Amino acid sequence: MTEQTGSAGPSGPPGGLQPPVSPFPAQARRDYSFPFRVDPTSRQTSVSSYTAHIDQLIRQLLLTAPGERVNLPQFGCGLGQLVFAPASDVLLATLQIRIRSSLQQWLGALIEVADVILATGGDLGPGIVEVTVTYRQIDTQTSQRLTVTVM
Repeated sequence: MTEQTGSAGPSGPPGGLQPPVSPFPAQARRDYSFPFRVDPTSRQTSVSSYTAHIDQLIRQLLLTAPGERVNLPQFGCGLGQLVFAPASDVLLATLQIRIRSSLQQWLGALIEVADVILATGGDLGPGIVEVTVTYRQIDTQTSQRLTVTVM
């Protein structure tokens, strides 16, 4: 009885094994659209690209007030509740920290937040807050920027 040992040579892995190759081309990731809806033409669940899906998740998180969702009462960052508060540097810093921590808590497995920029007053007008989130998608390592305006 002879014992064979494979060694990784220039041709590949031990024993001459090759990784399986799929005969199908790789498809871009697609996820359910938000808000959830049925596509009228196909009568199937509406889907969106992965990048659009991440944008929709961020918008949902920013615009949901804590306590608004029954099964996830901590979900959200309460951006809409602070629109009517008097604008100050302290309020903007608090809001920036709240947005960063909410994004990390709820979407930390999907994105890495690079920056959160808040703008209020000036050209925007009274009672308008503009939030710009710069982030990198973890799966694709692509950088994106999303701006949400709340009135």
